[in-house]
Amino acid sequence: MPLGVVVRRTPGVTRWAAWAWKAVSVLPGAGQARWRELRSDGDATDYHAATPLLELHGAETEAYLHGISARVPSVYVVMRPTEGSEGPPLDVVLVTASPYEAQDYADSGEEIVEKVPMPEGLVAWVRDFVEAYHEDEVFKKRRRDKTTVGQAEDGVGDPRIAQLSDVYRSPQMIRKGRLH
Repeated sequence: MPLGVVVRRTPGVTRWAAWAWKAVSVLPGAGQARWRELRSDGDATDYHAATPLLELHGAETEAYLHGISARVPSVYVVMRPTEGSEGPPLDVVLVTASPYEAQDYADSGEEIVEKVPMPEGLVAWVRDFVEAYHEDEVFKKRRRDKTTVGQAEDGVGDPRIAQLSDVYRSPQMIRKGRLH
């Protein structure tokens, strides 16, 4: 589903940043746009920055279920600062309904990840997808291997290895002169 991303520009609060940019909403089913001004209210201006596709995958239904079960269901907008002063200040890289995928992008530190409230129609669309494709993972209890790997201690207590400070060496072996 195409989602229009609305980005708000407000004056910066420090002298190092002239403007602050924040994704504030999404427009389900929006047409293509590239930084088209939607409205201006004083110093704040809203732009329809881009219209990326929201793709849902059957393998990630658990993440979508987690996202729509939150107190405020959200969609995540991933943006990247552009190089140079010409053109738009941010590129909209991705929109996703998966909080796990958004966390992966946030961990890299290179992208800006914004949490935007999901409109009711989009919540219903994602819920329908989850109901159609979600399969609970069957719990399998892991069994231990029958082999014991903790029995051999390499070189510990071996009289052929001269280690007088070895705490595992029996004092009787040292007295008998088996160690040189």
